[in-house]
Amino acid sequence: MESVEQKKSQVFIVVEIIEYVPNSVVIKTIIKKTTGNVSAVSFDSGEALTEKTSPFDTFIQVIDGKAEIVIDGKTNVLETGQSIIIPAHMCNTIKANVRFKMISTIIKSGYEEIV
Repeated sequence: MESVEQKKSQVFIVVEIIEYVPNSVVIKTIIKKTTGNVSAVSFDSGEALTEKTSPFDTFIQVIDGKAEIVIDGKTNVLETGQSIIIPAHMCNTIKANVRFKMISTIIKSGYEEIV
């Protein structure tokens, strides 16, 4: 399935560009570049992403509902309007005890400067 970016130079409301789908996690690419990407994601209640580790920091902002973000075994519950940065190289998972929507931003550039 090909990822299609959001149309540029057009106003949109992020929470409205992605729908809830029963028993699903839905990802809509807003912008994707080699240096990083921004996605809108919706989780139906009871859904989760498999535990993973990313080589990059990931900025998460909840835009509807309430999310459970587990980073290196520590649980964080975020409500609408709250954000967290998942540090690079940390085990993490994202769970939906109730349905929610979020924006996920990954910046891939700048890591080459870290010594």
